[in-house]
Amino acid sequence: MTGQLAFVESPVQLLNVLEWAHTQTGRAAAPGAPSAAPAGAHGPADAVPAAATAAPDSADAVASVRAPRSTDATQGAAQAAPALTVVVLSPTDPMSRGQLRRMAQLARDEGFTVRWQEARGGRGSLVRTLRELARPLRSAERVIIGDPFSRYVQLLLTLFGPRHLTVVDDGTATMEFAAQIGRGERLVRWHRKGSGLDPRELVLAPVTSFAKRRLAPNRGRTVEIFTSLPVEAPEGITVTENSYAWTRTRFGPPRLTGGADLVGTSLVETGVVDADHYDRVVAELARTHGATRYFAHRRESAEKLHRIAVETGLQVVRPELPLELIARRGPIGRTVVSFPSTVVHTLPLALAGTGVKVAVCEIAPEWLRATASPRAQGFLSGVAGTAAHEVDRLTSRTATQTDRLEFG
Repeated sequence: MTGQLAFVESPVQLLNVLEWAHTQTGRAAAPGAPSAAPAGAHGPADAVPAAATAAPDSADAVASVRAPRSTDATQGAAQAAPALTVVVLSPTDPMSRGQLRRMAQLARDEGFTVRWQEARGGRGSLVRTLRELARPLRSAERVIIGDPFSRYVQLLLTLFGPRHLTVVDDGTATMEFAAQIGRGERLVRWHRKGSGLDPRELVLAPVTSFAKRRLAPNRGRTVEIFTSLPVEAPEGITVTENSYAWTRTRFGPPRLTGGADLVGTSLVETGVVDADHYDRVVAELARTHGATRYFAHRRESAEKLHRIAVETGLQVVRPELPLELIARRGPIGRTVVSFPSTVVHTLPLALAGTGVKVAVCEIAPEWLRATASPRAQGFLSGVAGTAAHEVDRLTSRTATQTDRLEFG
């Protein structure tokens, strides 16, 4: 296992590794070229009861989502792809595992080697993973990572010093990473509460400090950020645009439905947004925009989704793949409404030329929990405020009215 080595812990990270690899082939489809798959080739996303807690966690479940390989252009792109091994540091939650299984099959269909690593499989799994990956890490010319804030990835970074390092998007955290690494600050997730270190972080502080140095460029190492987000390039770091060319080449264009689709968020689960406020806003958005479906975030709780389904009548959908792929293969609503998240930056790229309108519902300060990080409001406002110019912005009229929403 040499050459290029990617470490992923989420379905979106793996998607963006495939997007990065696609840019390396130099064979992205020309504008207006026929898609590799007919519209709707993979059918709609599967809807499941809101109370469901897991997606199938089996390699047998991936057959229906394989990327089409029926054209010479598509096959040529796979043959020209750089030698790359993807190591999946498997998470424990069933939804993430199910989506990762499907994404892993898409990566294999592209000609890449995928190694599934049970990195969190109980006692001894950490030591076993570090032992098994130490040699390939040291011999890798380039390492691609999806989450520089991950303690697991930071620990792996202490084992090697690659000549080339690429960081691909894992959501809006890329914006925070670029800012923090540029200012030389300690790497801290934006939604973490407080400013001090808990006992676990104190133990891992030396690892994080060393990993931060590994993530910075020097005379012997180049660092690249591959992103669809608006980030300023830190000194010495190359920022490469992710235009979702692989997604647009392999899937769609989608069939459009009437009305709107809503995109859920895990801001309640991460302790940022009050659950009651969130439920009321979702209901208001559904009524205002005539929404029929709610695409759940993979970390949203079953109880919350059941409540949304019962109280709003929305069809709750547990996507089997990252939303960019689900939307691109369709069917998808003519309007997609999201809270501040990565999709307000990625969906306009993935759905370019389809006629789908994306809107972002800004988070009012009144919706935040008292225990939310002081940085939360500013960060979420930045995510919404830097969305593409074609994205509509929805704002609350006043704090005293019942969360009535209007276009901003």
